[in-house]
Amino acid sequence: MANPSMYIMIAVLAMILASLASADDVIVLTEDNFDKEVGQDRGALVEFYAPWCGHCKKLAPEYEKLGASFKKAKSVLIGKVDCDEHKTVCSKYGVSGYPTIQWFPKGSLEPKKYEGARNAEALVSYINKEGGTNVKLAVIPSSVVILTSDNFDDIVLNEKKNVLVEFYAPWCGHCKSLAPIYEKVGTVFNLEEDVVIANLDADTHKDLAGKYGVSGYPTLKFFPKGNKAGEDYNGGRDLDDFVTFINEKCGTSRDAKGQLTDKAGRVEKLDALVKELINAGENENEKKEVYGKIEDEVEKLDGSSARYGKIYLKAVKNYMNKGTDYAKNEIQRLERILDKSISPAKADEFTLKKNILSAFA
Repeated sequence: MANPSMYIMIAVLAMILASLASADDVIVLTEDNFDKEVGQDRGALVEFYAPWCGHCKKLAPEYEKLGASFKKAKSVLIGKVDCDEHKTVCSKYGVSGYPTIQWFPKGSLEPKKYEGARNAEALVSYINKEGGTNVKLAVIPSSVVILTSDNFDDIVLNEKKNVLVEFYAPWCGHCKSLAPIYEKVGTVFNLEEDVVIANLDADTHKDLAGKYGVSGYPTLKFFPKGNKAGEDYNGGRDLDDFVTFINEKCGTSRDAKGQLTDKAGRVEKLDALVKELINAGENENEKKEVYGKIEDEVEKLDGSSARYGKIYLKAVKNYMNKGTDYAKNEIQRLERILDKSISPAKADEFTLKKNILSAFA
């Protein structure tokens, strides 16, 4: 049997790569910047969409692939306009249905309407022809772990992992609409070691779908560490709904952008002991006694909490050795670092430290 950690390591690597090739590759166009970006020194393909439009949601993952494909092409811009927010722009270009895709040649604000297939491959071919480019379709690693009969048990039934599984069928329209949202859920939690966002082609793996009572698509089931029989997910299907659910069930603290909230890393019992430490003032014996209690409490922690416990212990040692101003000064230093452009992993590390230090401040 394959080592389950191997699947997780591969998945995490794919998630991180996927976060680099995301919707950020598609330029968000507004009433303020449209004429500055479009009709200038490069051709532009623009999608006019509405957030509530089902066909737009189906197009979204294909359009993101398109953005990633032309990311380095200096002569082409891939853009999109939210017509609910920027009605004047959409009205100006005769948009009456969604999604509408138009090509703006270099130096022109007179568009051609795109009438071809709405998939990334067809769009790449069209832009290459209109823009004189020779770009190939980018392959974007998924943020979602792909399950099969070979790896299902290793990943889903792993007692150390909380796993959300989407059972889908490739032909299912609702599944296609959910796909870009579900991909974002995977990206939000890609740095959480004990959280896995996964899916299974239930059309191909009917035996597994049947085993878990799947009769319609998409069906979502959550397999927490303590219940590998699985439980139905009956919540909403917007990104915020999924993020709230995972945070509540798994004890994580992420926002919809994948960033840690100010509650991340905090352990209630350790916070109470930190208060005791502060209240001990200059009484060295009492401080040592409280430090012993903190060590004992940290020993009881497991999973992500064990990581937080180590940060608490280090902070306590520094507080005792460097004085009461240590926490305030260190928080200010960390805030300066977080204001800079750093990797998501480093941002997590420094945010956890800052959050835990705020218990001392």
